[in-house]
Amino acid sequence: MIEVTNLRKAYGALKAVDGISFAISAGETFGLLGPNGAGKTTTLHMLTGALKPDAGTIAINGQHDPTQVEVRRQIGLAPQSLALYEALTGEENLSFFCKLYGFAGAKLKERVQYALELAGLTDRRRDRVDTYSGGMKRRLNLACAIVHEPMVLFLDEPTVGVDPQSRNYLFDTIEALAKQGRTIIYTTHYMEEAQRLCQRVAIMDHGKILALDTVPGLVAQHGGQAMVDVELAEPPANVGSLPAPLDGKRLRYASAKPHEEIQRLAALDLKLTRFAIDQPNLEKVFLNLTGRSLRD
Repeated sequence: MIEVTNLRKAYGALKAVDGISFAISAGETFGLLGPNGAGKTTTLHMLTGALKPDAGTIAINGQHDPTQVEVRRQIGLAPQSLALYEALTGEENLSFFCKLYGFAGAKLKERVQYALELAGLTDRRRDRVDTYSGGMKRRLNLACAIVHEPMVLFLDEPTVGVDPQSRNYLFDTIEALAKQGRTIIYTTHYMEEAQRLCQRVAIMDHGKILALDTVPGLVAQHGGQAMVDVELAEPPANVGSLPAPLDGKRLRYASAKPHEEIQRLAALDLKLTRFAIDQPNLEKVFLNLTGRSLRD
């Protein structure tokens, strides 16, 4: 469905996107993660035809120019910065975007009604958008991206600044769209979102793709070992028998087989007040690959 080959974009000396390549299958939800300035949004802008690459190729459903009308008709974009007219109602926003794609008459009404129901905004359809909450605006932003029935969706940080209920509603909506066979490219700073929604994830930094795989594959390759965290009732007489140095009554160490550690500790006749396992996850992968320093 989507093939990207050696894509590049620079702003002077800054290489925003530096020779990335990947392919996304039809019906796949593909996550694009990275710190601020990694090149995610620049990549999306090139994929949607809003920005011309300096080099490389993009093919969407076999067509190689995303600026062409026939390609853009297949694309829906929900940008991080809300693309809504706040002086218009929710219904008027949807109708406007639908008309841009040539819909009219009964088909226009059908699509607007579908999008309102998808966003859970039927009862607020005639209210101006400037009266909507942040979560309602995010839901309408997504509805505007799908109102024309695109088969490819680009979702750039679609849950920024929303309450937990709206966030969960958006997750359910995106999962429903994926089940309809849509191809979804999803950027986010929230690792748990990518773990829930994406079949595969690419982690970008400094314009390059550092790793690309399923979430379990990324964790296995880049997550490191699990950490065992133990609190002892009393330190043992022979601290040298412990698997790691003791910090007061706390014992914390890495293990490739963490679930076997409780037997190992029990064999030392230790009394535990707490035993916890910190398993590697996508967030740990992300930090291991991109570092822990702040990005402003």
